[in-house]
Amino acid sequence: MSEMTSDLRSDCGSCFGLCCVALTLTKSSDFAIDKPAGKPCPNLGEDFGCGIHAKLRGEGFPGCTVYDCFGAGQKLSQVTFDGVGWREEPGSAELMFPLLPVMKQLHELLWYVGDGLRRDAARPVWGELRALREETEELTRGSAEELVALDAEGHRLKVNAVLVKVSELVRGEWAGRVPPARKKGKKRRVDFRGADLMGARRAGADLRGMNFRGAYLIAADLSGADLRGADVIGADFRDADVRGADLSEALFLTQTQVNAGRGDGGTGLPGALRRPEHWG
Repeated sequence: MSEMTSDLRSDCGSCFGLCCVALTLTKSSDFAIDKPAGKPCPNLGEDFGCGIHAKLRGEGFPGCTVYDCFGAGQKLSQVTFDGVGWREEPGSAELMFPLLPVMKQLHELLWYVGDGLRRDAARPVWGELRALREETEELTRGSAEELVALDAEGHRLKVNAVLVKVSELVRGEWAGRVPPARKKGKKRRVDFRGADLMGARRAGADLRGMNFRGAYLIAADLSGADLRGADVIGADFRDADVRGADLSEALFLTQTQVNAGRGDGGTGLPGALRRPEHWG
């Protein structure tokens, strides 16, 4: 994905452990403890590294292995706050911690825009996407005070309007590749926006070009399914079985979604996404 720059990948070594401090943890199957926002996780080291990184799942913190900030942590740490951490300058914490979700949202939008720019089918809106990429990148370089005042939700809605166009163009192209025999008889349903598909059985299914925006795919069986060209923006893949599934061309797929699912060596992924260590 040439349009997706490397700074949209998390680089924990260049971050002040922001996700381990700024975010709230709620004791559950994802986290072994309760922790309020602004309080450092007890596993956070003086070097901002995780003391149990190699055994997070075994220690009851699988949620930490799923989380991905799209590189927002290092952008805040090294650019917005110029490499000066909250331990060195305690007064900065009041601004720094609340900005993690803001920067994360901006970087996530850059990820989606970059995905659209690598799709030939979305060529008709490449101009709009490039303009939005430039505008969004400029916002990420703003001062802490400018980021605090930013209408992040308003900007997200503006970008999403174009992402919807990308989805229609890309899904239309992929849907057109479905074998004619599949189009006979009962009409093929392609729109599952916000659908409750928890535990659904779609093993080996041809899901190309379908719309799963915001769908609940928790614990769904998608093993061996073909999701190329399917729009999965905001879809919940927690514990979804994607072993052997083809996600190589899934539209708007993120590292967080991949981390949340259960895949294997046969799961097809886009080149810009990493195969999670816990997949084995």
